[in-house]
Amino acid sequence: MKIIKTIAEMREVLSPYKKSGKTIGLVPTMGALHAGHASLIDASAKDCDVTVVSVFVNPIQFGKNEDLDKYPRRLQADAELAAKHGAAFVFAPEVKEMYPDGDPLTLVRDESLESMYCGAYRPGHFRGVLTVVTKLFMITGANKAYFGQKDYQQEFLIRRMVADLNYDIEIVICPIVREESGLARSSRNEYMSEEERKSALAISAGLRTAKMAYDEGERKVVPLRDAVVKSILAARGIVQFVEVASAKDLHTFKGGTLGEDEKAVILVAAFFGKTRLIDNVEL
Repeated sequence: MKIIKTIAEMREVLSPYKKSGKTIGLVPTMGALHAGHASLIDASAKDCDVTVVSVFVNPIQFGKNEDLDKYPRRLQADAELAAKHGAAFVFAPEVKEMYPDGDPLTLVRDESLESMYCGAYRPGHFRGVLTVVTKLFMITGANKAYFGQKDYQQEFLIRRMVADLNYDIEIVICPIVREESGLARSSRNEYMSEEERKSALAISAGLRTAKMAYDEGERKVVPLRDAVVKSILAARGIVQFVEVASAKDLHTFKGGTLGEDEKAVILVAAFFGKTRLIDNVEL
């Protein structure tokens, strides 16, 4: 397994694989790899001839008061995990390599959805994500890219971008990986104290309650949403948003009731202590 720092070298080492018709898998990450990332690398290694894991803390997707400076960076440990799970290369460029002239003038956006849900509280976040993902697609020429379902809005936007712009790449969405307790795995979990981690279980508990109510026939949006909100508030969490949205277009249900065969998703963002966590469940 080799760590590659430059775009030119990344293209050079992948060129023989492309010429021989090998399948290239890409797992885009910001590092601080955990079991959730490992599951994506496993999936790529199983499906593809060669797997590239990108490790790049992308500055243009962080807002002014977000955790860019304190976001965990541990490249060697990340490389070891990537190698253990079957990656052939780790692409770990510096910021100047990806953005040699500073913040890029050309940005990829989804104007209809980038300011909803997470985007409403993180202005510019999703255009930063879509832009860097586009760059990684272009740099690697990957055939498949692997993302986790925990970042539901992000993955929805990436899938739509690929369809809208006719990128020749398959997007593979892998299930949420949870800790034994039920907490969705996240690089930001390590910011929390043990007490906060226990309290944060209220998110997954609320989602399970809502899913159970749905499975038993509940179709009204308010009771489904309230099951999650009440669980978080009871654990002294701060709700940023809880929304029931269409899995088809990610818009909320105007009538307040889900159709019998209508696929939906509950999207959640909440704070425990100073740590912002996201989660979701499909209905």
